[in-house]
Amino acid sequence: MNSNHVMVYCGDGRGKSDAAIGRSLKYASQGKSVIIVQFLKGRKMDDLSILKELEPQIRVFRFETKEEQYADLTRDEQEQEESNIRNGINYVKKVLQTGECDLVVIDEILGLVDNHIIELQDIIRLIEAKDEDMELVLTGRNMPLGLTSYVSDVCEICAKKVTED
Repeated sequence: MNSNHVMVYCGDGRGKSDAAIGRSLKYASQGKSVIIVQFLKGRKMDDLSILKELEPQIRVFRFETKEEQYADLTRDEQEQEESNIRNGINYVKKVLQTGECDLVVIDEILGLVDNHIIELQDIIRLIEAKDEDMELVLTGRNMPLGLTSYVSDVCEICAKKVTED
């Protein structure tokens, strides 16, 4: 187990990706390099275009070819994207094995398990492949119980309805 420096942002609330990007900005401000790989969000990156200005400290990758998010695609389109997603996982594995950067964010990787695109064991293999000095951040709605012993920190983000008294 290589649980050193493995953080998970999970939960039903909004802000998991934002928290991971914030962590990325902190690393970049310290002169460290970051690779962010996002899944299930489609090709459209308007919300992250500002990060292009921070290259090469922060590099963002999306391997899907459709503009729409995975959940909005037809089943046939989803099947086509799953091949691209697996290519993205292979890229992440290469980055983790080579120690190419200081921080790797795998955004929505837990959603890949929820959508039966990859198995929990695939995530565990990625964690085990990482360089021990590298930090890894995983995001997604649901934290699989079988992952608990492989991570150092879990931050659960939950939605709360605000009411006025």
